[in-house]
This record gives sequence, structure tokens and C-alpha cells, in this order.
Amino acid sequence: MTKKNILYAQSGGVTPVINATACGVIETARQHRAKIAKVYAAHNGIIGALHEELIDTSRETRTVISGLRHTPGGAFGSCRFKLKSMDENRAEYKRLIEVFKAHNIGYFFYNGGGDSADTAYKVSQISSKLGFPVSCIGIPKTIDNDLPITDNCPGFGSVAKYVAVSIMEASLDVMSMSSSSTKVFIMEVMGRHAGWIAAAGGLAQRDEGDPPHIILFPEVPFEQRAFLKKVRHSVNTYGYCSIVVSEGVRNKRGKFLADAGTRDAFGHAQLGGVAPVVATLIRDKLSYKYHWAVSDYLQRSARHIASKTDVEQAYAVGKAAVEYAAAGKSGVMPVIKRLSDHPYRWKIEEARLSRVANREKMMPKRYISKDGFGITPAARRYLEPLIRGEDYPPYGKDGLPKYVSLKKVMVPKKLPKFKASGE
Repeated sequence: MTKKNILYAQSGGVTPVINATACGVIETARQHRAKIAKVYAAHNGIIGALHEELIDTSRETRTVISGLRHTPGGAFGSCRFKLKSMDENRAEYKRLIEVFKAHNIGYFFYNGGGDSADTAYKVSQISSKLGFPVSCIGIPKTIDNDLPITDNCPGFGSVAKYVAVSIMEASLDVMSMSSSSTKVFIMEVMGRHAGWIAAAGGLAQRDEGDPPHIILFPEVPFEQRAFLKKVRHSVNTYGYCSIVVSEGVRNKRGKFLADAGTRDAFGHAQLGGVAPVVATLIRDKLSYKYHWAVSDYLQRSARHIASKTDVEQAYAVGKAAVEYAAAGKSGVMPVIKRLSDHPYRWKIEEARLSRVANREKMMPKRYISKDGFGITPAARRYLEPLIRGEDYPPYGKDGLPKYVSLKKVMVPKKLPKFKASGE
């Protein structure tokens, strides 16, 4: 049997550990030379696959590939591009199969969230119909932690650690100045529909009165009167108020507080920043001096403070993807199954892509306190193991992390140029 190549692609917003997954894929594939020839990486996700822009990872040294484990960003480039249905745009699927045929690709790995699982599922469905069967494996990744089936998503644990540490440290700053200066600090975190990242800020609150004093979740409709009452109480009781707010907070009518009125490439509402909206409300109604910050890309690129648990799980799903493909499986995704909280134990299992694609896992109500402004002990039991452990990158003599750069040697093209519909 002729050995086939893997095509690996990264999709959507990157995470602090998505390259650890790439490392797991490439290093494991190099151990399966009886069935796998090379690992190609699509340049800029599925768009690179459509344009036949493939990076030959065999041209990278073992040291560089190993270094991906501690390097943030998306080493091969990512994209926000969602394939339409086969009926809507058959040309793109035909193009993918043409690329697969031209480059002897027998395995397609798509490393992303719910939309990416949908893409991998669609490709697994149509590859046989178009006469070129390909083993399609989805690999989980999303800082939002909203994929179903899996206990948690690679990428989330490190972002959770960053958020918890950041709100703890910033709050110590605010507390030290609160008697004569800033009374309120607001930190905006990502999370369009699910409040997992915002909830992680609650891990900083170890004792009564510890920050954050308020967490605003997408799952809890924003009520102005109750919120302002809570802010006033915190300032009067503790001298200051520290707030974590999810970008996806909505009012009672279901409208985002920060809706900018535009859409991204996946059709999601583009959000314009909720922290300044909340800050303006506090200024106008309570006249407290405030500061706000948007963690934005900082939270999803902070590899220097990654969770060791997260790094290990990110590598493990990449490793499992190769093992599934080598075993002849397709249309599946490796997911994390929690075996116990104390001690924390987990393992990798497989799930059908059809059960993952285009579905969101919201935070359970039992994880949100009765007043809607904090987390419960159950949430803490779930979250705490995910931020546990440190996995610092190596540092150079200049005091900066030693992140790796790839040569990105491109595979020679064999097909005519192609124009994707969404570009």
C-alpha cells in the first residue's frame, strides 16, 4: 500500500497551545512511517488548502518541531473561513479533493472549534462521494471552552490561568490606590456566548472580599440596577470593586451590550468592546473613578504563563489524531474525558464529528452563584485542575522567551489557481 501524506490545518482564533497540538501531530506522524509519508501544513488554514499552499514540515528540524510545543500563535497561519454546504458551493469541495489527489493526501486534520469540526465533518462526508476517500479527523481547540462532548478544550486552561492571575494582580494594584484614586477596575475577557473564561476569573477569589467582586456572564441577562447596587456595595465594603466582564454580555432583550453592528467571516456579531460601556455606566451613575482593560489577544497568546495541564492535553489530542488516522478511523475527534477531580485524572477518547459540529456547550447554571455575579464551589472544582501546573518556555540570555520560527518551505504547486467564494 502506498503511504499517504497528512494535511494539517489550523483554524479560527489561535490559542497559547495550538502549536503544542501541531507538535503532537508531527512528532507522532514521524513515528508512523509505515503508513504516513509526510505531514503537510496548510498555509493559513483551509484557505491555504484551497490555494494549494502547503508547507512541507519534513523540511523542519526535530529541534524546531519540538520547539512548537512552547511557542504561541499559529505557526502555519490560521483563518476565519467557513465552507458552505456541498449544494451551495460544490466547487470548493471538488478543489479540496483535487489538492488531496495531487499531493497524495490520505489524511486531513482540522484543528479548530465548532465551525472547524463542521468543516472536517463535511469533508469526511464528501470525499468518498467525489471518488477519493480521505480520513478526516477534527482536533479540538478553542479558548471559549464551548465544544460539546469534551470535558474541556485545549487552549482554555492557559487562558483561564492568565485571566485568574491578571485579575488577581491588577486588583492588588487597585486596592493599594483605592483610598485616594481608582475605585473600580474592569477587565474584559473573550466569550461570545459562553462565560467559561469570565468564570475563570473567579478562581482568584479565595476568601470573602477577594476580587473579582463581580463577574458578568453571557448566560445572565444584564440588569443595570442590580449591577450598580453590587458595585456600590463592594466599594463601600472593601474600598474598591474589581470586575470581570465577558465580551458577550447581553441585556434582557438579548442584545449584546457591545454590539458593533457588523459581522465576522463566520457570520458572528462583531463586538466593539463591553468594558468601556460598563465603565461609562459606572461613571455616569456612581461617579467612581475607574480604569478598564481589554485582555483581547493577550489572553490567547500568553504562552509564558501557560497551564501545564493544558499543554499536555493539547499535545495529547494531536498525538491521538495521528493514531486514529493510522488505525483507519475517520469522521472523529479526540476529546478529553475527566476521570476524577481529586486527584485530577483524564484520558483521551473519540467522539463522532457529527456530535461536535456547530454545537455550543454553555456553562451549567449550577456553576453560577444565585445572585448571578460569581461562581459556585462546583465551578471551582471543575476549573481549578485546568489551570494547574506551570510549563514555562525556555528563556534566552536577553530575558525573553525562545520561541521558534519555521522555514515554511512550500510544496511545489501542481494545479491551476483557484478563487474561493468567501474571499
